[in-house]
Amino acid sequence: MKDRADRRSEGRSIRFEISYASIATVVLTALALWLLIQLWAIVMVVVVALLLVGTLNPLVGWLERHRVKRVWAVALAFVGVGVCVGLLGLLIVPPLWSQVSHIVENLPAIRTELAKKLETHRLTAPLGETVRHFATGKTVEGATVTSAVAISLSVAGALAYGATSIVLAIYFIADHERMRGTLYALVPRRFHVRLARVLLNLEIIVGGYMRGQVVTSIAIGVFAFALFSICRVPNALALAAFASLVDVIPFVGGILATAPAVLAALSRGTAVATIVLVAMVFYQEFETRVVVPRVYGKTLRLPPAAVVVALLIGGKLGGILGALLALPLAAAVLMLVEELRVELPGDDTDDLALRARDEQAERTYARRSAGASPEEAGAIAVDIEQIRNSESAGAPEKPPK
Repeated sequence: MKDRADRRSEGRSIRFEISYASIATVVLTALALWLLIQLWAIVMVVVVALLLVGTLNPLVGWLERHRVKRVWAVALAFVGVGVCVGLLGLLIVPPLWSQVSHIVENLPAIRTELAKKLETHRLTAPLGETVRHFATGKTVEGATVTSAVAISLSVAGALAYGATSIVLAIYFIADHERMRGTLYALVPRRFHVRLARVLLNLEIIVGGYMRGQVVTSIAIGVFAFALFSICRVPNALALAAFASLVDVIPFVGGILATAPAVLAALSRGTAVATIVLVAMVFYQEFETRVVVPRVYGKTLRLPPAAVVVALLIGGKLGGILGALLALPLAAAVLMLVEELRVELPGDDTDDLALRARDEQAERTYARRSAGASPEEAGAIAVDIEQIRNSESAGAPEKPPK
């Protein structure tokens, strides 16, 4: 009896059936990933343009509320930002260029002085000998010959991508109503309220990110100006403004801010240059470990550990630009997970009150948007969500269960 059952089980075969829908999902996912890799530069251009839109659109809206036509409001916003950047460049570039030229002219004397300082100590004597015989001229000449073309092409490409992002941002803001209507026309109406909520939250995320950038830049600018003024470093204001500007670049910004300050401080002596170096490195560590996680974690609703991890992942995948966009993208992904009600492992909570509010908002939208055009429907959805957000902000906080 047992042998017969064994023979029957041996004759059976296990079949795995995969539906056509599953195959199509896998193929489309792979195709989307491949397109994302191939079009990565274009995707970054669009993301930067949207970041500019989220930054400047509130200013354009404020000008419109003060009876300025949208065309002139867009022009004033972009021209104002361009003038500010130009004035900052006039403040920073000439003193820095003068400082670099002075350092290059006096590089042999600086090298000799540094070698003498290093040779006075037994531990640093070999390093002083290396500095004394370092062939700067040949090294600089060789590096210039081999990398000038590559650097020029990289700079030209970055400028082209930046100009394209600015032009796209101008188009998006100037034709805001039509762009929003096109987006709402592509999305089914039952998702319009949720789409409006997502777009409003994206504006909040971008605004929080830019406010965080302003806070960290002002903080390092004030610290650097106080430090350089106390140490009597030449061009203290220009160097502090440069530190504020490059501080927006994660990881690399600290080096870019410290190097010219230390070189400028060498004119005051090696001791002053060492003090400036130690102070700037200490502040950069303090900013990375304390200021950035707290500021961005609060404005973007990200845990401090998530801020650090997002910066590391963004820098690894996309370099400087990836690190710049890592925090708003991470906050946007977290917001989408919350707004789309994606159930994560270990999260078995279901807010019935929130779900009821969503259904009520969708019923209100369906009643008010009946027969409306996509542009009008988008405006109605945004209006409903703005009223809902104002009511939520004024409601008392519920006690924890």
